[in-house]
Amino acid sequence: MKTELFLKGRLRHDLTDAEKGALSDAVSQTLDLGPRKTLVTRGDRLENSYYIIEGTMLRHLQDNKGNRQLVGLNIAGDFVDLHGFAMKRLDHHVESLGPVKLAQVPHKRIAELLDRWPHLARAMWFSTLLDAAMHREWIFRIGRLNAEGRIAHLICEIITRLRFVNLYDGQNLPMLLLQRDYAEACGITPVHANRSFKNLRDRGILETHGDGRVTVLDEDGLRRLAQFDGSYLYGEGDLALDGLYDAPVNARR
Repeated sequence: MKTELFLKGRLRHDLTDAEKGALSDAVSQTLDLGPRKTLVTRGDRLENSYYIIEGTMLRHLQDNKGNRQLVGLNIAGDFVDLHGFAMKRLDHHVESLGPVKLAQVPHKRIAELLDRWPHLARAMWFSTLLDAAMHREWIFRIGRLNAEGRIAHLICEIITRLRFVNLYDGQNLPMLLLQRDYAEACGITPVHANRSFKNLRDRGILETHGDGRVTVLDEDGLRRLAQFDGSYLYGEGDLALDGLYDAPVNARR
């Protein structure tokens, strides 16, 4: 099933087998994207949304000098642009981090899903609200934490999200974010990011490798530094959901 990781760790259990099958059947094709390739340019007219089967996608804005600010990160199991179904044009750019495998879902088929499967429609709506919750946390991170705390918070979020889909081995991040990517996500300069990573290494919290790999040595210390509470990801904690609070119904005829 191409979309088997959708909402895994949150509400995957809340979907019936028929709903899972309907979502997977809506995929028109799969495609492979190489590293650092643009999928969507700001303002493009969209006719499809894309679900990530493997890999990581970045969302970013640019100033008039071409400097980037990362405003979102999506991993396997995420729709990278489901909100594009309603908006038709995005206000930001979307590109791959490394090699990515995507499932293309035409907006026409999404419309059919929303009409025929109301409970699945709520789950898809929920996934876009998760994006909004993460955006609010990113604002908090940049507004209230210092540089080391911002980097630590981003890594903690990535770890938590990877755990949902069983892609974290407990120590090594399986994505090659460069220090310039962390700088762009955290609102700091690459020089400041480099210095912050050195401080994190010196404190024994993590280790970095030249190709972008990060090994976490002290996750508890990382979480304390980040003031990290992952409840906003709606997997565990006081915001965790048991379900969408309505019983799944059969598809409308």
